[in-house]
Amino acid sequence: MSGNFQYTTAFSRNLGWLTNDELARMRSAHVAIAGLGGVGGNHLLTLARLGVGGFRIADFDRFELANFNRQVGATLRHLHRPKVDVLAEMALDINPELALTRFADGVTEANLDAFLDGAAVFIDGLDFFALPIRRRVFAACAARGIPAVTAAPLGWGVSLLLFAPGGVGFEDYFRFEAQPEDEQLRRFLVGLSPELMQMGALVEPTRLDLERRVGPSTPVGCELCAALVATTTVKLLLGRGGVHAVPTSLHFDAFTGERRLIERPGGMDHPDMQAVLARLRGGAQ
Repeated sequence: MSGNFQYTTAFSRNLGWLTNDELARMRSAHVAIAGLGGVGGNHLLTLARLGVGGFRIADFDRFELANFNRQVGATLRHLHRPKVDVLAEMALDINPELALTRFADGVTEANLDAFLDGAAVFIDGLDFFALPIRRRVFAACAARGIPAVTAAPLGWGVSLLLFAPGGVGFEDYFRFEAQPEDEQLRRFLVGLSPELMQMGALVEPTRLDLERRVGPSTPVGCELCAALVATTTVKLLLGRGGVHAVPTSLHFDAFTGERRLIERPGGMDHPDMQAVLARLRGGAQ
């Protein structure tokens, strides 16, 4: 079947929004994606359709029935199969010429250097609660000068944060150091969504419980994440079009139609961030 594939024909409809030279640059680019669940799988397939030619993908999990509401690879045919294998197959069905490296154990301290090797951009698709390895990956990206993008699906919306080389660091923004785990999770939520604009559409607030590590989701939020992350990644790869880096974050809610650019200099030390944290702590008591 791959004998019928021609890269220039398959992605020719990208031309006009991209030049021939830019499409060639996309073809030679490598992107690292950690986590292939709700958002990561969408990131991979969207960027593959944009013509990105190389990926390093990592996930240790398998598809379960509870993934069906939001995860692009979650189907009955793929039930209980490794996510990294399913998404690799789906991406190769789009472009059989992909340079694709799989990390079936997920991202670990042992393979982190290999995972990031050659990557021009890192995209965070890790589970919300996977903070220890997320902190290590973002630190490694900063040390290597790799732009690191994370987008959170927040109900019917999305928040996008870009940690640019030489800019505000992941730890400087979230201030996790010496904080207990439950406080780290609160800080991560508030850092991703400084104004919690998604909460107005949450009709059953008890469904969100950081202590029990559960929360509701929609496919809409995941697909919005893919759109914003893919656009940001194209800008980074091609050096065309402005990007907003932390401490500025971009938030869009499709349910309300609101779009906000939110600046929080000092990250978690900003008074408004502290006020939102206090509200969350009060709700947890």
